[in-house]
Amino acid sequence: MKIYTKTGDKGQTSLIGGRRVSKAHLRIDTYGTVDELNSFLGLVRDQPVNEARKDLLKEIQDRLFTVGAELATDPEKNPRKPMPAIVETDITGLEEAMDEMDTHLPELRAFVLPGGHPSVSFCHLARTVCRRAERLVIALNDEEPVDPLVIQYLNRLSDYLFVLSRKMAQEVQAEEVVWKPRVQNPG
Repeated sequence: MKIYTKTGDKGQTSLIGGRRVSKAHLRIDTYGTVDELNSFLGLVRDQPVNEARKDLLKEIQDRLFTVGAELATDPEKNPRKPMPAIVETDITGLEEAMDEMDTHLPELRAFVLPGGHPSVSFCHLARTVCRRAERLVIALNDEEPVDPLVIQYLNRLSDYLFVLSRKMAQEVQAEEVVWKPRVQNPG
């Protein structure tokens, strides 16, 4: 099977269910952003500091393919075969992983500037792409229905990635740089 089909050469693509839409359609932008997030997660997973977390990160990537399939499905058509779905335990699994990491982290009392180590920066990039994906899914949901668990999952995943970035910083002994806002005196 060839990877190219030439069916998108005029700027359209097919949703699962057959409907053709513009490649600039909000639904396409949304699942494209989830795909971008998945690529960044692959980069995070490949960091040596995450060796013990590889399986969990791979599972998250699998769930992002599930999210992508949900978003790529035409909400007006019933798919011919069963589709994967996000379930409540996917969300609680992220919460449990965050709670475990949090027990080993200093209390957060201020905003933290992204960075400190390339591995940590990759995680922050994934976090910000996740937030963008979440915003796009919410915008899409305003137009066409999206499974509420998809929205919850992306929300929780961005939180997870923030906690993970802090844990990675701790493990690679990178300084967490606290944001100190510059305040000008009035008058």
